[in-house]
Amino acid sequence: MKPTVVITNWVHPEVIEFLEPHCEVIANANQESLSREEILQRAKNAQALMVFMPDTIDESFLQQCSQLKVVASALKGYDNFDVDACTRYGVWFTIVPSLLSAPTAEITIGLLIGLARQMLVSDRFIRTGKFAGWRPQFYSLGLANRTLGIVGMGALGKAIAQRLVGFEMQLLYSDPVALTPQQEAAGQLTRVPFDILIQSSDFIVLAVPLQPETFHLINANTLGTMKRGSFLINPCRGSVVDEQAVCQALESGHLAGYAADVFEMEDWYRSDRPYKIPQLLLENTNQTFFTPHIGSAVDDLRRNIALEAAQNILQALQGEKPQGAVNCLWT
Repeated sequence: MKPTVVITNWVHPEVIEFLEPHCEVIANANQESLSREEILQRAKNAQALMVFMPDTIDESFLQQCSQLKVVASALKGYDNFDVDACTRYGVWFTIVPSLLSAPTAEITIGLLIGLARQMLVSDRFIRTGKFAGWRPQFYSLGLANRTLGIVGMGALGKAIAQRLVGFEMQLLYSDPVALTPQQEAAGQLTRVPFDILIQSSDFIVLAVPLQPETFHLINANTLGTMKRGSFLINPCRGSVVDEQAVCQALESGHLAGYAADVFEMEDWYRSDRPYKIPQLLLENTNQTFFTPHIGSAVDDLRRNIALEAAQNILQALQGEKPQGAVNCLWT
C-alpha cells in the first residue's frame, strides 16, 4: 500500500501530481484552512503531513498521529511547530529555507514606499472624486538621504538590503553576526548595535525570526527610544511587535507610521495570542499600511515552495534524510 500524505491547505495541482505516483494524497481542495480537528481526523493514519502558516503541531497532535514519519512545512519560519516533540516521536520536520526571502523582500519595499509616501491615503482621496488637479498636499517623507535600519541580517535582511541599493539611503543593520567587509561594502551597509539603530533610523525594517529573545522586541520601551516621526515596517512575524504599544505610539505621534504583512493573531503557538488585530490599528488608516500575509504570494514561487516540501516528504518516506530537515533522527 502507498503511504498517505495529508495536505492541510490548497496547493497547485502540480504538487498533487508530483506526489500521487508514490502516495495516497488527501488534499484540501478549498482556499480555507482546515481546523485542527479536521487535520487530526485526516492525519491519524497518515505517514506524512504538509503544513502551512495556520497550522500548529505539538506533542498532543503527535500522540494522536502515531504513524507519522514526516511533517513538511511549506514555510521558512517554524515557530508554530514543536520541533523537539517531532524529534522525540521520531518524526522528521522540514522547512523550505531559500524560496521565501525574495518575494517577502519585494513586499517589504512596497510597504516601505507605500507608507512613507502616503500612497493609500492619496488613493482614497482620488476615489472621493474631489481631485481637481495638483495641490500642495500629501507632502510626505521621501527615502533619499534618509537612514534606514534593518534588524536582522539573515536571508530576508540580505534580500531587503540588496533591493535598497540605489535608493540613496544610509543603510544600517543590527545582527549578532557581522557580514564580511566585502558584503557590507557591496550592500552599502554599516553594522551598529540595536539601540543605536533604533535611535538613528528614519525607517526601521524588522527581519528576524520569532524566538524567545525577539518576542515583543519592539515594545513601549523600544518605541520610546526611536526617533520621533520614524516609520516601522514588519514583514517577518507579528509577535516581534507589541501591537498595542504601536497603537499608543501612533496615537501620540511619536511613531509616524506602521506597515505590516504579519500580525500577532497569526502566531497560533501562543496560548495568550490576541484573536484579532487591534481595532485602533484598523481604524488608523492614515498612519498604517497592511497586507494580509502575502509576502510569498507569488504564484509560481508558491508552487515551487510546495513542490520542495513535497520532495522533502518523498525523501523521508524513502528512508533518506530530507534536504530541508530542521531536526536529526540519526545519531
